[in-house]
Amino acid sequence: MKPWKAILPLMLSGGLVACSTTPTQTPPPVEPPVVETTPEVPEVPETPKTEPVEPEVKPEEKVTEAKPEEPVKETKPAEKPKPAPVKSDDGKLILGEQEYVRLMDMKVTTKARVDTGATTSSLSAVDIVPFERDGKDWVKFKMKHDGVESKEVSMPVDRWVKVKQSSSEESDKRPVIVSVIKIGDMTSKTEFTLADRTHLKYPVLLGRSFFRDVAIVDVSRKYVQPKPTK
Repeated sequence: MKPWKAILPLMLSGGLVACSTTPTQTPPPVEPPVVETTPEVPEVPETPKTEPVEPEVKPEEKVTEAKPEEPVKETKPAEKPKPAPVKSDDGKLILGEQEYVRLMDMKVTTKARVDTGATTSSLSAVDIVPFERDGKDWVKFKMKHDGVESKEVSMPVDRWVKVKQSSSEESDKRPVIVSVIKIGDMTSKTEFTLADRTHLKYPVLLGRSFFRDVAIVDVSRKYVQPKPTK
């Protein structure tokens, strides 16, 4: 047997004994981990949350588009209506059913009715007194009607007429005078039968003997001629 084979087991056992007798090393102490602490912050009360207020939205206003200005049209002044004619084409007066007349001898302006059915004109007279002057018949009287009264005038009698009353068979003798009247722009003489017309509507009645040759009558109109002045 070789000597190294006997020595080997001894060497192995001596190494084991050495390992078992070697003092055990104490591990170094372990320090506790350092814990970082955050300083305590006082609690702040929470601010109540407010919901954002949405701005009030106004309804959209209707925008009217401005129309382009139209050019101003020149307008002619309105033509005034033409006044109704007061004379016919041949120069005669046009008389309505009623007209104003001026009794020149009595110095009175009053209303007159134009009567196409009457032959002679008539004048309202009161206090009629016949008398004679220079061998001719005269008459004095006052024109009176509806509050209008003239001074007493004296005029010659042109003729006498008999007028039969409708209420009786008796006839009435009335004087006829020739007097000057003005109607419109015309001054003319005409016959008037004197009679009390205070109970009638018009103090003067114009018959055909007046307007036959100087005027035409339009019974659909009234006061065609302007009211005569002095």
